[in-house]
Amino acid sequence: MPSTQMLDNAKAILAQADEKLEKLRRIEPYLIDLSLRENPVGSRIGQTLQDKLAILPRLREFGFKHISLGTLDYAMPDELEVDDDFMQHLRDRSIDMTGCYAFTAIGLQSTDGHFTPDPSQLKLKAYGVPNTVHEIYLSKEGMADLYDLETLRRSLPASIQWLHDNIRGDQGAPPRILINIVDGCDAFAESPETVCSMLELLTELPIEGVSIEDDRGTFLPFQVGAYVAVLRSFLPPPLKVLVHIHSGAGFENASVIEALLNGADGIWGGLPKRAAIIGHASVGELIANLVRLGNPHMKRYNLHQLHPLATSLQVLDDAHAVSDDLPVFGRNAYRLTLGAFEQKKNRFMDLAPETIGGRYGYRVCPVISDPGVIAGRLAEVTGRPIDDFPLHVTRRMVRLMRRDLRSGRRIAYDEPMQLLELYARASAPDTAEPAIDEATADA
Repeated sequence: MPSTQMLDNAKAILAQADEKLEKLRRIEPYLIDLSLRENPVGSRIGQTLQDKLAILPRLREFGFKHISLGTLDYAMPDELEVDDDFMQHLRDRSIDMTGCYAFTAIGLQSTDGHFTPDPSQLKLKAYGVPNTVHEIYLSKEGMADLYDLETLRRSLPASIQWLHDNIRGDQGAPPRILINIVDGCDAFAESPETVCSMLELLTELPIEGVSIEDDRGTFLPFQVGAYVAVLRSFLPPPLKVLVHIHSGAGFENASVIEALLNGADGIWGGLPKRAAIIGHASVGELIANLVRLGNPHMKRYNLHQLHPLATSLQVLDDAHAVSDDLPVFGRNAYRLTLGAFEQKKNRFMDLAPETIGGRYGYRVCPVISDPGVIAGRLAEVTGRPIDDFPLHVTRRMVRLMRRDLRSGRRIAYDEPMQLLELYARASAPDTAEPAIDEATADA
Protein backbone atom coordinates (compact mmCIF):
# COMPACT_ATOMS: atom_id res chain seq x y z
CA MET A 1 0.00 0.00 0.00
CA PRO A 2 1.26 3.53 -0.73
CA SER A 3 2.09 5.75 2.22
CA THR A 4 -0.55 8.20 3.44
CA GLN A 5 1.53 11.13 2.23
CA MET A 6 2.00 9.70 -1.26
CA LEU A 7 -1.68 8.79 -1.53
CA ASP A 8 -2.73 12.29 -0.43
CA ASN A 9 -0.38 13.76 -3.03
CA ALA A 10 -1.86 11.53 -5.74
CA LYS A 11 -5.40 12.55 -4.79
CA ALA A 12 -4.43 16.22 -4.88
CA ILE A 13 -3.06 15.82 -8.40
CA LEU A 14 -6.20 14.01 -9.55
CA ALA A 15 -8.37 16.65 -7.91
CA GLN A 16 -6.83 19.25 -10.22
CA ALA A 17 -7.98 17.22 -13.21
CA ASP A 18 -11.45 16.92 -11.70
CA GLU A 19 -11.61 20.70 -11.28
CA LYS A 20 -10.82 21.15 -14.97
CA LEU A 21 -13.51 18.65 -15.92
CA GLU A 22 -16.04 20.48 -13.79
CA LYS A 23 -15.12 23.80 -15.41
CA LEU A 24 -15.69 22.30 -18.86
CA ARG A 25 -19.02 20.86 -17.74
CA ARG A 26 -20.23 24.25 -16.52
CA ILE A 27 -19.21 26.36 -19.50
CA GLU A 28 -21.89 27.53 -21.92
CA PRO A 29 -19.73 28.16 -24.96
CA TYR A 30 -20.30 31.05 -27.34
CA LEU A 31 -20.27 29.40 -30.75
CA ILE A 32 -20.36 31.03 -34.17
CA ASP A 33 -21.07 28.46 -36.87
CA LEU A 34 -19.12 28.89 -40.13
CA SER A 35 -20.49 25.94 -42.07
CA LEU A 36 -21.53 28.35 -44.81
CA ARG A 37 -17.95 29.57 -45.31
CA GLU A 38 -15.17 27.75 -43.44
CA ASN A 39 -16.03 24.31 -44.78
CA PRO A 40 -16.46 25.16 -48.48
CA VAL A 41 -13.26 27.27 -48.50
CA GLY A 42 -11.05 24.18 -48.38
CA SER A 43 -13.40 21.80 -50.16
CA ARG A 44 -13.03 20.21 -53.57
CA ILE A 45 -16.16 21.89 -54.94
CA GLY A 46 -17.77 24.47 -52.64
CA GLN A 47 -21.37 25.65 -52.26
CA THR A 48 -23.78 27.23 -54.69
CA LEU A 49 -26.42 29.78 -53.73
CA GLN A 50 -29.05 27.05 -53.63
CA ASP A 51 -26.81 24.97 -51.36
CA LYS A 52 -26.48 27.84 -48.91
CA LEU A 53 -30.19 28.53 -48.91
CA ALA A 54 -30.81 24.90 -48.00
CA ILE A 55 -28.11 24.81 -45.32
CA LEU A 56 -29.11 27.92 -43.33
CA PRO A 57 -32.44 26.58 -41.98
CA ARG A 58 -30.75 23.29 -41.08
CA LEU A 59 -28.21 25.18 -38.96
CA ARG A 60 -31.04 27.07 -37.29
CA GLU A 61 -32.94 23.86 -36.65
CA PHE A 62 -29.88 22.25 -35.09
CA GLY A 63 -29.81 25.07 -32.56
CA PHE A 64 -27.17 27.61 -33.59
CA LYS A 65 -27.92 31.17 -32.46
CA HIS A 66 -24.85 32.73 -34.07
CA ILE A 67 -24.14 31.97 -37.74
CA SER A 68 -21.64 33.52 -40.11
CA LEU A 69 -23.20 34.04 -43.53
CA GLY A 70 -19.84 34.42 -45.24
CA THR A 71 -16.74 36.49 -45.79
CA LEU A 72 -16.69 39.91 -47.40
CA ASP A 73 -13.00 40.78 -46.93
CA TYR A 74 -11.68 38.55 -49.69
CA ALA A 75 -9.19 39.42 -52.43
CA MET A 76 -10.51 41.18 -55.59
CA PRO A 77 -13.69 42.51 -53.94
CA ASP A 78 -15.00 43.70 -57.31
CA GLU A 79 -15.37 40.06 -58.39
CA LEU A 80 -18.31 38.91 -56.29
CA GLU A 81 -18.55 35.52 -54.65
CA VAL A 82 -21.49 33.26 -53.85
CA ASP A 83 -21.40 34.73 -50.33
CA ASP A 84 -22.39 38.10 -51.84
CA ASP A 85 -25.27 36.54 -53.78
CA PHE A 86 -26.40 34.73 -50.66
CA MET A 87 -26.53 37.81 -48.44
CA GLN A 88 -28.23 39.86 -51.13
CA HIS A 89 -30.81 37.10 -51.54
CA LEU A 90 -31.55 37.10 -47.79
CA ARG A 91 -31.84 40.89 -47.80
CA ASP A 92 -34.07 41.09 -50.88
CA ARG A 93 -36.49 38.53 -49.46
CA SER A 94 -36.45 39.93 -45.92
CA ILE A 95 -35.21 36.63 -44.51
CA ASP A 96 -34.37 36.96 -40.81
CA MET A 97 -30.64 37.51 -40.23
CA THR A 98 -30.83 37.84 -36.44
CA GLY A 99 -27.63 36.54 -34.89
CA CYS A 100 -25.85 36.46 -38.23
CA TYR A 101 -22.34 37.69 -38.91
CA ALA A 102 -20.10 38.40 -41.88
CA PHE A 103 -16.33 38.83 -41.85
CA THR A 104 -14.98 42.27 -42.73
CA ALA A 105 -11.67 44.15 -42.84
CA ILE A 106 -11.04 47.49 -41.17
CA GLY A 107 -11.17 50.77 -43.00
CA LEU A 108 -8.25 53.21 -42.85
CA GLN A 109 -8.00 56.69 -41.40
CA SER A 110 -5.39 59.10 -42.75
CA THR A 111 -3.25 61.35 -40.58
CA ASP A 112 -5.57 64.27 -41.38
CA GLY A 113 -8.59 62.36 -39.99
CA HIS A 114 -10.20 61.22 -43.25
CA PHE A 115 -11.71 57.72 -42.92
CA THR A 116 -12.15 55.39 -45.89
CA PRO A 117 -14.29 52.31 -45.17
CA ASP A 118 -13.13 49.00 -46.55
CA PRO A 119 -15.19 47.56 -49.45
CA SER A 120 -16.24 44.75 -47.11
CA GLN A 121 -17.75 47.29 -44.70
CA LEU A 122 -19.73 48.89 -47.49
CA LYS A 123 -21.03 45.47 -48.51
CA LEU A 124 -21.97 44.66 -44.91
CA LYS A 125 -24.10 47.80 -44.84
CA ALA A 126 -25.58 47.21 -48.29
CA TYR A 127 -26.52 43.60 -47.51
CA GLY A 128 -28.07 44.39 -44.13
CA VAL A 129 -26.02 41.89 -42.12
CA PRO A 130 -26.34 42.93 -38.46
CA ASN A 131 -23.04 41.79 -36.95
CA THR A 132 -19.42 41.34 -37.98
CA VAL A 133 -16.14 39.66 -37.20
CA HIS A 134 -13.78 42.56 -37.96
CA GLU A 135 -10.30 41.35 -38.84
CA ILE A 136 -6.88 42.82 -38.10
CA TYR A 137 -3.25 41.67 -38.26
CA LEU A 138 -0.59 42.39 -35.65
CA SER A 139 2.55 40.53 -36.71
CA LYS A 140 5.08 42.26 -38.94
CA GLU A 141 4.44 39.79 -41.75
CA GLY A 142 0.69 40.07 -41.34
CA MET A 143 0.66 43.86 -41.43
CA ALA A 144 3.01 44.08 -44.42
CA ASP A 145 1.36 45.78 -47.41
CA LEU A 146 -1.73 46.57 -45.29
CA TYR A 147 -0.76 49.14 -42.68
CA ASP A 148 1.83 49.90 -40.04
CA LEU A 149 1.07 49.74 -36.33
CA GLU A 150 0.53 53.49 -36.02
CA THR A 151 -2.00 53.47 -38.86
CA LEU A 152 -3.75 50.47 -37.33
CA ARG A 153 -4.03 52.13 -33.92
CA ARG A 154 -5.44 55.25 -35.57
CA SER A 155 -7.81 53.40 -37.90
CA LEU A 156 -9.30 50.72 -35.67
CA PRO A 157 -11.36 53.05 -33.43
CA ALA A 158 -12.57 54.94 -36.50
CA SER A 159 -13.50 51.70 -38.23
CA ILE A 160 -15.49 50.49 -35.22
CA GLN A 161 -17.23 53.83 -34.99
CA TRP A 162 -18.15 53.65 -38.67
CA LEU A 163 -19.78 50.26 -38.05
CA HIS A 164 -21.80 51.66 -35.15
CA ASP A 165 -22.88 54.61 -37.27
CA ASN A 166 -23.83 52.58 -40.34
CA ILE A 167 -24.84 49.05 -39.33
CA ARG A 168 -28.19 48.21 -37.78
CA GLY A 169 -27.74 45.31 -35.37
CA ASP A 170 -30.16 42.63 -34.22
CA GLN A 171 -33.63 44.10 -33.67
CA GLY A 172 -32.20 47.59 -34.04
CA ALA A 173 -29.56 47.17 -31.33
CA PRO A 174 -25.94 48.17 -31.95
CA PRO A 175 -24.00 45.68 -34.08
CA ARG A 176 -22.00 42.98 -32.36
CA ILE A 177 -18.38 43.52 -33.34
CA LEU A 178 -15.80 40.84 -32.64
CA ILE A 179 -12.22 41.82 -33.41
CA ASN A 180 -10.39 38.84 -34.89
CA ILE A 181 -6.60 38.96 -34.72
CA VAL A 182 -5.96 36.70 -37.70
CA ASP A 183 -2.30 36.16 -36.81
CA GLY A 184 -2.95 36.27 -33.08
CA CYS A 185 -0.68 33.39 -32.04
CA ASP A 186 2.11 34.61 -34.31
CA ALA A 187 1.79 38.12 -32.92
CA PHE A 188 1.94 36.91 -29.32
CA ALA A 189 5.07 34.89 -30.07
CA GLU A 190 6.70 37.75 -31.97
CA SER A 191 5.83 40.75 -29.82
CA PRO A 192 3.61 40.35 -26.77
CA GLU A 193 4.11 44.06 -26.09
CA THR A 194 2.38 44.91 -29.37
CA VAL A 195 -0.55 42.60 -28.65
CA CYS A 196 -1.01 43.81 -25.09
CA SER A 197 -0.89 47.42 -26.23
CA MET A 198 -3.63 46.70 -28.77
CA LEU A 199 -5.71 44.88 -26.15
CA GLU A 200 -5.56 47.94 -23.91
CA LEU A 201 -6.91 50.00 -26.78
CA LEU A 202 -9.68 47.49 -27.50
CA THR A 203 -10.94 47.51 -23.92
CA GLU A 204 -11.91 51.16 -24.46
CA LEU A 205 -13.93 50.49 -27.63
CA PRO A 206 -17.57 49.36 -28.05
CA ILE A 207 -16.98 45.77 -29.13
CA GLU A 208 -18.36 42.32 -28.27
CA GLY A 209 -14.95 40.78 -27.74
CA VAL A 210 -11.74 39.52 -29.33
CA SER A 211 -10.79 36.38 -31.21
CA ILE A 212 -7.38 34.96 -32.07
CA GLU A 213 -6.39 32.34 -34.62
CA ASP A 214 -3.72 29.73 -34.99
CA ASP A 215 -4.25 29.75 -38.72
CA ARG A 216 -1.63 27.09 -39.51
CA GLY A 217 -2.27 24.89 -36.49
CA THR A 218 1.37 24.91 -35.43
CA PHE A 219 1.23 26.23 -31.86
CA LEU A 220 1.13 23.76 -28.98
CA PRO A 221 -1.97 23.65 -26.77
CA PHE A 222 -0.22 25.12 -23.74
CA GLN A 223 0.93 28.06 -25.87
CA VAL A 224 -2.62 28.73 -27.04
CA GLY A 225 -3.81 28.44 -23.46
CA ALA A 226 -1.23 30.99 -22.31
CA TYR A 227 -2.21 33.45 -25.04
CA VAL A 228 -5.87 33.11 -24.08
CA ALA A 229 -5.03 33.65 -20.41
CA VAL A 230 -3.35 36.92 -21.38
CA LEU A 231 -6.37 37.93 -23.46
CA ARG A 232 -8.69 37.19 -20.56
CA SER A 233 -6.55 39.27 -18.19
CA PHE A 234 -7.10 42.31 -20.43
CA LEU A 235 -10.71 41.54 -21.41
CA PRO A 236 -12.91 40.87 -18.38
CA PRO A 237 -16.45 39.55 -18.91
CA PRO A 238 -18.84 40.33 -20.46
CA LEU A 239 -16.28 40.86 -23.25
CA LYS A 240 -15.95 37.63 -25.22
CA VAL A 241 -12.73 35.76 -25.91
CA LEU A 242 -12.90 33.30 -28.81
CA VAL A 243 -10.41 31.13 -30.70
CA HIS A 244 -10.21 29.55 -34.13
CA ILE A 245 -7.68 26.75 -34.50
CA HIS A 246 -6.66 25.03 -37.73
CA SER A 247 -5.37 21.48 -38.03
CA GLY A 248 -1.67 21.56 -38.76
CA ALA A 249 0.13 19.30 -36.33
CA GLY A 250 -2.90 17.55 -34.84
CA PHE A 251 -3.24 19.77 -31.76
CA GLU A 252 -6.44 21.58 -32.71
CA ASN A 253 -9.04 20.10 -30.35
CA ALA A 254 -6.57 19.93 -27.47
CA SER A 255 -5.81 23.61 -28.08
CA VAL A 256 -9.50 24.48 -27.87
CA ILE A 257 -9.82 22.65 -24.55
CA GLU A 258 -6.78 24.53 -23.23
CA ALA A 259 -8.30 27.79 -24.43
CA LEU A 260 -11.57 27.10 -22.60
CA LEU A 261 -9.73 26.16 -19.42
CA ASN A 262 -7.79 29.41 -19.61
CA GLY A 263 -10.81 31.66 -19.95
CA ALA A 264 -12.03 31.52 -23.54
CA ASP A 265 -15.78 31.80 -23.99
CA GLY A 266 -15.98 29.70 -27.13
CA ILE A 267 -14.88 29.21 -30.72
CA TRP A 268 -15.94 29.87 -34.28
CA GLY A 269 -15.74 27.29 -37.01
CA GLY A 270 -17.71 25.01 -39.27
CA LEU A 271 -19.79 22.08 -38.07
CA PRO A 272 -17.80 19.47 -40.07
CA LYS A 273 -14.03 19.00 -39.84
CA ARG A 274 -13.30 20.35 -43.33
CA ALA A 275 -11.62 23.76 -43.33
CA ALA A 276 -9.31 26.06 -45.24
CA ILE A 277 -6.26 23.79 -44.91
CA ILE A 278 -6.64 20.14 -43.84
CA GLY A 279 -9.25 20.69 -41.17
CA HIS A 280 -9.89 22.64 -37.99
CA ALA A 281 -11.23 22.36 -34.47
CA SER A 282 -14.84 22.37 -35.55
CA VAL A 283 -17.85 23.42 -33.53
CA GLY A 284 -19.22 19.93 -34.15
CA GLU A 285 -16.23 18.31 -32.48
CA LEU A 286 -16.38 20.71 -29.53
CA ILE A 287 -20.08 20.03 -29.01
CA ALA A 288 -19.43 16.29 -29.13
CA ASN A 289 -16.57 16.56 -26.64
CA LEU A 290 -18.62 18.64 -24.23
CA VAL A 291 -21.43 16.09 -24.49
CA ARG A 292 -18.80 13.45 -23.64
CA LEU A 293 -18.07 15.36 -20.43
CA GLY A 294 -21.72 15.70 -19.47
CA ASN A 295 -22.08 19.43 -20.16
CA PRO A 296 -25.83 20.11 -19.70
CA HIS A 297 -25.81 23.20 -21.94
CA MET A 298 -25.32 20.99 -24.99
CA LYS A 299 -28.92 19.86 -24.62
CA ARG A 300 -29.98 23.08 -26.32
CA TYR A 301 -28.78 21.54 -29.58
CA ASN A 302 -30.62 18.79 -31.43
CA LEU A 303 -27.83 16.34 -30.73
CA HIS A 304 -29.44 13.48 -32.64
CA GLN A 305 -28.79 15.57 -35.76
CA LEU A 306 -25.10 16.25 -35.05
CA HIS A 307 -23.48 13.26 -36.75
CA PRO A 308 -25.72 13.10 -39.83
CA LEU A 309 -25.72 16.88 -40.30
CA ALA A 310 -21.95 17.31 -39.98
CA THR A 311 -21.19 14.44 -42.33
CA SER A 312 -23.81 15.42 -44.90
CA LEU A 313 -22.47 18.97 -45.07
CA GLN A 314 -18.92 17.77 -45.69
CA VAL A 315 -20.12 15.37 -48.37
CA LEU A 316 -21.99 18.26 -50.01
CA ASP A 317 -18.89 20.49 -50.03
CA ASP A 318 -16.55 17.82 -51.36
CA ALA A 319 -18.86 15.55 -53.40
CA HIS A 320 -16.74 12.93 -51.72
CA ALA A 321 -17.19 10.72 -48.67
CA VAL A 322 -15.93 11.87 -45.30
CA SER A 323 -12.54 10.34 -44.49
CA ASP A 324 -13.19 6.95 -42.91
CA ASP A 325 -10.71 7.51 -40.10
CA LEU A 326 -11.83 11.01 -39.11
CA PRO A 327 -12.41 11.15 -35.32
CA VAL A 328 -16.01 11.56 -34.14
CA PHE A 329 -17.58 11.89 -37.62
CA GLY A 330 -15.63 9.42 -39.78
CA ARG A 331 -17.23 6.12 -40.80
CA ASN A 332 -14.58 4.14 -38.92
CA ALA A 333 -14.89 6.24 -35.76
CA TYR A 334 -17.75 3.97 -34.72
CA ARG A 335 -16.94 0.74 -36.58
CA LEU A 336 -15.73 -1.70 -33.94
CA THR A 337 -12.65 -3.75 -34.71
CA LEU A 338 -12.69 -5.33 -31.25
CA GLY A 339 -15.60 -5.50 -28.82
CA ALA A 340 -13.47 -4.10 -25.98
CA PHE A 341 -13.23 -0.76 -27.85
CA GLU A 342 -16.95 -0.05 -27.60
CA GLN A 343 -17.81 3.33 -26.07
CA LYS A 344 -20.75 2.89 -23.72
CA LYS A 345 -23.45 5.40 -22.89
CA ASN A 346 -23.02 5.51 -19.12
CA ARG A 347 -19.27 4.96 -18.86
CA PHE A 348 -17.09 7.91 -17.78
CA MET A 349 -15.56 9.83 -20.73
CA ASP A 350 -17.22 7.66 -23.40
CA LEU A 351 -19.42 9.10 -26.13
CA ALA A 352 -21.77 6.47 -27.49
CA PRO A 353 -22.54 7.16 -31.18
CA GLU A 354 -26.30 7.18 -30.60
CA THR A 355 -25.86 10.30 -28.45
CA ILE A 356 -24.95 12.37 -31.51
CA GLY A 357 -27.14 10.58 -34.03
CA GLY A 358 -24.67 7.89 -35.10
CA ARG A 359 -24.65 4.15 -34.66
CA TYR A 360 -22.12 1.40 -34.21
CA GLY A 361 -20.89 -0.70 -37.09
CA TYR A 362 -18.21 -3.32 -37.50
CA ARG A 363 -14.88 -3.52 -39.31
CA VAL A 364 -12.95 -6.76 -39.68
CA CYS A 365 -9.20 -6.55 -39.12
CA PRO A 366 -7.41 -9.92 -39.30
CA VAL A 367 -5.00 -9.23 -36.43
CA ILE A 368 -7.47 -8.11 -33.78
CA SER A 369 -11.15 -8.70 -34.62
CA ASP A 370 -13.00 -11.04 -32.28
CA PRO A 371 -15.98 -13.33 -32.98
CA GLY A 372 -18.53 -10.69 -31.94
CA VAL A 373 -17.17 -8.16 -34.43
CA ILE A 374 -17.08 -10.78 -37.18
CA ALA A 375 -20.70 -11.75 -36.49
CA GLY A 376 -21.69 -8.10 -36.56
CA ARG A 377 -19.98 -7.51 -39.89
CA LEU A 378 -21.58 -10.64 -41.35
CA ALA A 379 -24.97 -9.33 -40.24
CA GLU A 380 -24.27 -6.00 -42.01
CA VAL A 381 -23.19 -7.73 -45.20
CA THR A 382 -25.98 -10.31 -45.36
CA GLY A 383 -28.86 -8.47 -43.68
CA ARG A 384 -29.36 -11.44 -41.37
CA PRO A 385 -29.52 -11.27 -37.52
CA ILE A 386 -26.23 -11.55 -35.63
CA ASP A 387 -27.53 -14.66 -33.87
CA ASP A 388 -27.57 -16.45 -37.24
CA PHE A 389 -23.79 -16.77 -37.10
CA PRO A 390 -22.75 -19.45 -34.58
CA LEU A 391 -19.91 -18.72 -32.19
CA HIS A 392 -17.99 -21.84 -33.18
CA VAL A 393 -17.97 -20.66 -36.81
CA THR A 394 -16.89 -17.11 -36.08
CA ARG A 395 -14.15 -18.44 -33.80
CA ARG A 396 -12.90 -20.58 -36.67
CA MET A 397 -12.90 -17.48 -38.85
CA VAL A 398 -10.53 -15.81 -36.37
CA ARG A 399 -8.20 -18.81 -36.54
CA LEU A 400 -8.31 -18.94 -40.33
CA MET A 401 -7.40 -15.25 -40.61
CA ARG A 402 -4.37 -15.82 -38.40
CA ARG A 403 -3.32 -18.86 -40.41
CA ASP A 404 -3.73 -16.99 -43.69
CA LEU A 405 -1.54 -14.12 -42.53
CA ARG A 406 1.13 -16.45 -41.17
CA SER A 407 1.25 -18.20 -44.54
CA GLY A 408 1.75 -14.88 -46.31
CA ARG A 409 -1.83 -14.35 -47.54
CA ARG A 410 -2.86 -10.71 -47.10
CA ILE A 411 -6.64 -10.54 -47.51
CA ALA A 412 -9.05 -7.63 -46.89
CA TYR A 413 -11.67 -9.64 -45.01
CA ASP A 414 -13.77 -6.55 -44.35
CA GLU A 415 -14.79 -6.60 -48.02
CA PRO A 416 -18.08 -8.49 -48.38
CA MET A 417 -16.93 -11.10 -50.91
CA GLN A 418 -13.80 -11.93 -48.95
CA LEU A 419 -15.75 -12.11 -45.70
CA LEU A 420 -18.37 -14.45 -47.15
CA GLU A 421 -15.66 -16.67 -48.60
CA LEU A 422 -14.00 -16.85 -45.19
CA TYR A 423 -17.36 -17.69 -43.61
CA ALA A 424 -17.86 -20.50 -46.11
CA ARG A 425 -14.42 -21.89 -45.34
CA ALA A 426 -15.10 -21.83 -41.61
CA SER A 427 -18.56 -23.37 -41.99
CA ALA A 428 -17.40 -26.25 -44.15
CA PRO A 429 -13.62 -26.63 -43.80
CA ASP A 430 -11.91 -27.43 -47.07
CA THR A 431 -10.02 -30.70 -47.22
CA ALA A 432 -6.99 -28.76 -48.44
CA GLU A 433 -6.51 -27.10 -45.07
CA PRO A 434 -6.20 -28.73 -41.66
CA ALA A 435 -9.44 -29.06 -39.74
CA ILE A 436 -9.78 -26.95 -36.63
CA ASP A 437 -10.63 -28.73 -33.45
CA GLU A 438 -12.11 -25.96 -31.31
CA ALA A 439 -12.00 -27.93 -28.09
CA THR A 440 -8.33 -28.89 -28.27
CA ALA A 441 -7.27 -25.58 -29.85
CA ASP A 442 -8.79 -23.54 -27.03
CA ALA A 443 -7.26 -25.79 -24.43
